[in-house]
Amino acid sequence: MKAIMLMYDTLTRNYLPNYGCNFSIMPNFERLGTKSTTFDEFYGGSMPCMPARRELHTGKYNFLNRGWGPLEPFDQSMITTLKKHGVYTHLITDHSHYFEDGGCTYHGRYNTWEGFRGQEGDRWVPQGEADLTLNTCPLNKKNESSLQHYANRTRIQLEEDMPSVKTVNAGIDFIEHYHDKDNWFVQIECFDPHEPFLVPDSYRKLYDCCDSHDAFNFPAYTFVDGKYSDEQISDLRKEYCALLSMCDAQLGKVLDIMDRFDMWKDTMLIVNTDHGFFLGEKDFIGKNFPPMYDEVIHTPFFIHDPRCNCDGQRRKSVCQTVDIAPTLLSWFGIKPFENIDGRDLKDVIETDSVIHDTILFGVHGGQVNIYDGRYCYMRSFTDPSLPIYNETMMPTNMRDFIPTQELDKAQLVNGGKYSDHHMVLRVPLHRNIYSMKQYGNLLFDKHMDPNQDHPLKDEKIEAMMIEKLKCALVKTDAPEWQMERLGLNN
Repeated sequence: MKAIMLMYDTLTRNYLPNYGCNFSIMPNFERLGTKSTTFDEFYGGSMPCMPARRELHTGKYNFLNRGWGPLEPFDQSMITTLKKHGVYTHLITDHSHYFEDGGCTYHGRYNTWEGFRGQEGDRWVPQGEADLTLNTCPLNKKNESSLQHYANRTRIQLEEDMPSVKTVNAGIDFIEHYHDKDNWFVQIECFDPHEPFLVPDSYRKLYDCCDSHDAFNFPAYTFVDGKYSDEQISDLRKEYCALLSMCDAQLGKVLDIMDRFDMWKDTMLIVNTDHGFFLGEKDFIGKNFPPMYDEVIHTPFFIHDPRCNCDGQRRKSVCQTVDIAPTLLSWFGIKPFENIDGRDLKDVIETDSVIHDTILFGVHGGQVNIYDGRYCYMRSFTDPSLPIYNETMMPTNMRDFIPTQELDKAQLVNGGKYSDHHMVLRVPLHRNIYSMKQYGNLLFDKHMDPNQDHPLKDEKIEAMMIEKLKCALVKTDAPEWQMERLGLNN
């Protein structure tokens, strides 16, 4: 048994031809659709980057208990379990957050790993080397991460210098060496097409993009709100599509080598992402601060499972990121973890079986969302003064430690199902940056309103979804403070 996972960051579903986009140029994704099963109802769970990767390892929701952070000492990692059962695991990535305080325990779970530098704000090239003449577009970010990006770009001049190109090329090299060996899993993980949308002009010409010095390609997370013209939003989308086309070219390399060595008969292939991105839709640019509309949380997902003769078919059963860990374990003949939120996807691939009555998703401290295959309900907190906690034994944020003034107020509590009933520090957050109170509670009928343009006002349906949300939170053993802040503890 062998498995390849090609993972992208910020691969937005609505810009792929597989999901109806008619202007992006992505022939290899179209080819992928004939080589795999395409999922129409696949969703992220915990936003953003590292919370999604924790779900990938554990098959458990992250966002109800903590925000951005590493794997915890009590976590069962799918990668560690594969290793213990004799499956060789190798990570190849240019995702720099793996190598910061808030992601530092993931890559160490693999037998071996290889990393490439230079994406976004990767603290790599000394910032004094930044060429700020490349940042002339006034709509682009002007902060430390953008300064770092323009320093890193001094060492990224050609397509072969691009970190994601190096990442995929290293993946191809691994497959070249080990295609005839058994019992291995390789995770080829690209930070692209995450912003900034840096891409060679050969791809930008496909979309008639403007001069690269004037490119709107490193957007600040904000509201459109009349600040950006339709032409500027169009320019931003073109830059994103140009980067998608480069990602498509890299996907082609993986498909080619699987063809070359006839690996389709014994190798699972997963192509996935963590989340999408707002590019002007619903008046937003970015992610995390808006509600979890489909543009961000409804993700593309493709899987080739040699056990099932289902390539070229589509599936409509509701699934999500937490299902990947039990699926990979099952593929290698290993019993999936007990007491987790994910389920093996094999029955969905074969017969489109329903494996979830409902799913949950969200960002820590924001709305808690539930979807039952028709109705999507976004529940906001009832009282902004109620506390929010990080439940952790690894007190870090993205690039730093949790402040000591927060740690001084921590309590040691039993983490329940989330921590396999081990003790955790319950650390109060000093500031909640993802407060969604201004949006209130939102309800959508996605059968009648698939684009979520018209919030539904129906007390009976909302009451039904509140009961489903309560049941789902009890099932996943959400902490009592979440139930209280959502007004669900009675």
